[in-house]
Amino acid sequence: MSGTTATTAIDRSDKPGHIGVILLVAGLLVGAAIALGFIANEWAQPLILGLLALLSVVGVFGLFAFAIGLIQFSGRAARNDLTKVIVDGAEDGVVVTEGENRIVYANEAYLALAGARGASDIRPVERLFTGRADVSEAIYRLATAARENRRLIEEVRLEPALDGRNGVGWYRIRVSSVHRDSRPATLWSVSDVTPERERQENAFQELQHAIDYLDHAPAGFVSIDADGEVSYLNATLSGWLDFDLARFGSGGLHLDDIATPNAAALIQAIRGLPGDVRTEVLDVDLKRRNGVPLPVRLHHQVAFGSDGRAGPSRTLVLNRTSGEAGSDGRSDAEVRFARFFHSTPMAIATVDKAGAILRSNAAFTRLTQAGPQPAAIQDLVTPSAAELQRALSDAMDGRSDIAPLDVTLAGEDGRSARLYLSPVAATEDGDGERAIVYALETTDERKLKDNMDQAGKMQAVGQLAGGIAHDFNNVLQVIINASEFLLASHRPTDPSFPDIMQIKQNAYRAAALVRQLLAFSRRQTLRPQVLELGDVLSDLSLMLKRVVADKVGLDVRQGRDLWPVKADLGQLEQVIVNLAVNARDAMPDGGKLTVRTRNVAAADAAGFGHAALPSDDYVLLEVEDTGTGISPEHLDKIFEPFFTTKEVGKGTGLGLSMVYGIVKQTGGFVFCDSAVGRGTTFRIFLPRHVPSAEEIAAEAAAKEAPKKLAADHTGAGVILLVEDEDAVRALNARMLVSRGYTVHEAASGVEALDIFMKHDGRIDLVVSDVVMPEMDGPTLLGELRQRNPATKVVFVSGYAEEAFRKNLPEGEDFQFLPKPFTMKQLVETVKAAMG
Repeated sequence: MSGTTATTAIDRSDKPGHIGVILLVAGLLVGAAIALGFIANEWAQPLILGLLALLSVVGVFGLFAFAIGLIQFSGRAARNDLTKVIVDGAEDGVVVTEGENRIVYANEAYLALAGARGASDIRPVERLFTGRADVSEAIYRLATAARENRRLIEEVRLEPALDGRNGVGWYRIRVSSVHRDSRPATLWSVSDVTPERERQENAFQELQHAIDYLDHAPAGFVSIDADGEVSYLNATLSGWLDFDLARFGSGGLHLDDIATPNAAALIQAIRGLPGDVRTEVLDVDLKRRNGVPLPVRLHHQVAFGSDGRAGPSRTLVLNRTSGEAGSDGRSDAEVRFARFFHSTPMAIATVDKAGAILRSNAAFTRLTQAGPQPAAIQDLVTPSAAELQRALSDAMDGRSDIAPLDVTLAGEDGRSARLYLSPVAATEDGDGERAIVYALETTDERKLKDNMDQAGKMQAVGQLAGGIAHDFNNVLQVIINASEFLLASHRPTDPSFPDIMQIKQNAYRAAALVRQLLAFSRRQTLRPQVLELGDVLSDLSLMLKRVVADKVGLDVRQGRDLWPVKADLGQLEQVIVNLAVNARDAMPDGGKLTVRTRNVAAADAAGFGHAALPSDDYVLLEVEDTGTGISPEHLDKIFEPFFTTKEVGKGTGLGLSMVYGIVKQTGGFVFCDSAVGRGTTFRIFLPRHVPSAEEIAAEAAAKEAPKKLAADHTGAGVILLVEDEDAVRALNARMLVSRGYTVHEAASGVEALDIFMKHDGRIDLVVSDVVMPEMDGPTLLGELRQRNPATKVVFVSGYAEEAFRKNLPEGEDFQFLPKPFTMKQLVETVKAAMG
């Protein structure tokens, strides 16, 4: 540093002694002695002699003290200690100030920086660094920190530099407070960091040149982190993909933005051990901004940290498009094959004789959606797949007739696949590819098959339950009708009257069980009407509170502006009550039952994760309890009739089957989620009802129509009664005859057709069963319509009307009466049909 040899350190930190002080004291003493000499009295003589003696003693003591170094006339000896020597020779300029910038110390480096020749020419830091506004602001911050006894470092840029160069000078200034002998002072340190900054600027320029070279290299370059975020994309690749690099300022790009799904799967499938550096060569398709694929070859390098997590990749991208820079015209066939290989939906991999995976395509990497990629084909499936090992052995032996394998993929999501193995001719050394494994994921197909099996099982059980219910209905019809005739002929005071009433009441209880079976088989007759689910729940609230008892709290939460639904009111109420009863039984020690309703738009239906639920508008009814829950092995059977986990005598097992049947027959869906010890939630999705113009008009007409008078159950006319059950036919005929009708009985459709022809079609009404031998009811109706199109018909059946209406021509007019029915219901239906 220039000028440092012409200066020496300035130190005013100590107060130096001076010989003039001693001379002054001695002069005062001599003057006092002379003055006393002019006093001519006796007592002045001793004073003069005393002063002279004192002066002699002081002089002798001073000479001896100066000789031994006790008294010095320069600064304190401490200033020449080791610390001062180090600071004096320091490379950084050091200056100490007291008060208002009074300099008490400055080392040689600071004097050289300040260009000072002596003590009178030195300037404090606040006056040394002046210039631009940013320099003044930095000095002001340093001075403020000094006054507040704080440490602070600032860097300032001066142009020209302090040494007079035309270039720019950079200086690092530090400030801190110093306490010495209870006198506060401020320590300033100034370092010339211009060479360091010049080296940084040179390195930055070199880096800019390197980035510029990399950006415009004839090959693409991209860096992708473990989360798929693109941290760097050079200009060449950006141009190929038609992406604007300015997008990085607003969040950048993701791997899915620049790569096809197959390419992204391959890139993210690379796994390694902690500390590994993996390099893979991948022939894949990237994706331009407009979605057009770009065939490329990736030299993809990934380093893995000590925790096994992949770091940002270093990926070289070669354009494989024919005619583009970097493409190889001789490898067009190879490019086409790579695109086909990675784009096929079938997973393909090659394995060696031990089953280790050597190469695989993108579809194969997606077989393992989570966790590391398998190193061997055995790791792809569950350990129980012993058939795979046998198939591998057959492939090693060169057999080509290996049967496909249905395996369960490793993992907790229960996914499955079908594997096909094809042998490959062995090389001379026996190593390398020995078999090709083709795999098709069959998870969706297996779930569909399971659902179809379950649906077939439920359908078969439903048909069985419906058949039993149909036959049982005929038995109940006889019991109910016979009890009504007996009650009509007995007075209440008769001793047998209570017994007859007991028979009738138990018959009705049996009929209720039959309705539950029909509800499960979806063969019961529903009378749907437009309902507001919120109103239904409000009317049921009091009943539900009585059902759940005192230990269980009931919380009903109604959604706002619920859409209307179309359902049978009584059956829907039965569904809610049955679910509440089941929830109560699941909480023997008390708990909470929550019933919620809300609208579910078509866009939100998929969010529930039920594959069987189509995307449509629904009104959702949720019944949630905090009970014991349902074990997984029982969850698939809860809707089967007669299945129950309750103790013997505590339930019939028909409650949930009836819920299932009613909801399905209404066009809705019911699902159950349960966990042992946490409770159960039933979700019922009822389709939103959108009223048609005809329904709106009919509703308006019904409101304006006058009230009907009480119907007359007596009548006259000729009725053809067709019923294959003799007891049912006899009682029904007896009922109608008692009301004034003329009845002709037939045991089958063929017999009924003969009777109809004998009377030349002069039959006012035909009352026929639906299910009969030889000729069923719908077939009979068709024959009668050919002979007399105006024939009126009433069908009676234990099945639902919808079960046989589909077998009739469109628009066919008839009345329907479900079994079992009472005498009053029969005569009312006949009266209405005859007009």
